[in-house]
Amino acid sequence: MTAAGRPRGEQTSAGLSIGVVLSRLRSDFPDVTISKIRFLEAEGLVRPARAASGYRQFTEADVARLRFVLSAQRDHYLPLKVIKEQLEAADRAEDDRPVLTPVPDRLPGPEQFVERPLRRLTQEEFLEQAEIDEPTLRELEQYGLVRPGAAGLYDSEAAQIARTARALANYGIEPRHLRAFRASADREIGLLEQIVTPMYRHQDPESRRRADEATRDLAALSVGLHTLLVKAGLRRISSR
Repeated sequence: MTAAGRPRGEQTSAGLSIGVVLSRLRSDFPDVTISKIRFLEAEGLVRPARAASGYRQFTEADVARLRFVLSAQRDHYLPLKVIKEQLEAADRAEDDRPVLTPVPDRLPGPEQFVERPLRRLTQEEFLEQAEIDEPTLRELEQYGLVRPGAAGLYDSEAAQIARTARALANYGIEPRHLRAFRASADREIGLLEQIVTPMYRHQDPESRRRADEATRDLAALSVGLHTLLVKAGLRRISSR
């Protein structure tokens, strides 16, 4: 029996107890605890109702929300701040709260490397989109993470890089620490360039089309391997 005087695991019209929610989640998330659920509630990621007695009353939507949070942490290593922003955006998207389904844990595909037009941005537009100040921009430029074009304009992709750097700064990772990321990316690009450059020497459209496809395939495999190596390394750290 629970403290509320009903068999553990029973759902009433009032909702699910925290113990029931824990048992629902444990099969997929063995490390989850009641303390973890309470912590996520304190951080505003889930908002169960309260009975007059003070007991939490979770709904099925609350359980789906918790699954989303735990999956995003475990499979995608997203910080709670980012997860909360995604949840709030989903809440704003519709009057009725949408069912939250975690993004499938899949590696990048070649389609993600298809070249698409980029919006050109003045420095003022760039700073607004990236949500950074001018000194931070100068640091990002200094360490080669962001570069303006020949006309002094930036683009929307560079703004994404700057936003990511800003998110890392929340954990004390400064632009100077990100030189290793720049160097690693340049090494990968250099290796791929050696492979595909001979393919682009042929000027006929069909040969260039095959070269474009090979470039996208190689880029996806390279980034996918990097992702898998990082995930494997992080699992070793968390298992210590």
